[in-house]
Amino acid sequence: MRTVCAIGQDSHRLVQGTDKPLVLGGVAIEEATYHADANSDGDVVLHALTNAVSGLTCRNILGEVADKMCREGITDSSRYLKVALDDLAARNMRLVHISFTVECRSPKLAGYIESMRQSIAGMCPGMSTDHVGITATSGEGLTSFGRGEGISVFCVITAEVD
Repeated sequence: MRTVCAIGQDSHRLVQGTDKPLVLGGVAIEEATYHADANSDGDVVLHALTNAVSGLTCRNILGEVADKMCREGITDSSRYLKVALDDLAARNMRLVHISFTVECRSPKLAGYIESMRQSIAGMCPGMSTDHVGITATSGEGLTSFGRGEGISVFCVITAEVD
């Protein structure tokens, strides 16, 4: 058995309006009066994870595959993640740890992190919440994300190859 790792990143601009929810890690952030500017649900956390998985499988899901799904009316980012995870399983790999760092001014994520961990673990076969870490920072307002213009997420994953 061999251990491999990959990193994924994504970011989205935030726009005012409640015509669609702000979704992070599969969890709707109820008090948000803004949402991610995206064709999909804009779940930047799941997008970063999908990109990290793509780093292991060498097949980019966000872009051509997800864009096609979006045109077909599939905007739930968990569906894009499932395609990436199916690719991972087809290559005899399985996730053993996921770590995220989220940078934004708001929303304050402390009250959502546990729900996000549970949601993400539930999407990943064999994953427990003990192996999904999420940290959040404002970056002290030094970047556009810390100033509230958007949200940026980095994701590092560890997987085992059979």
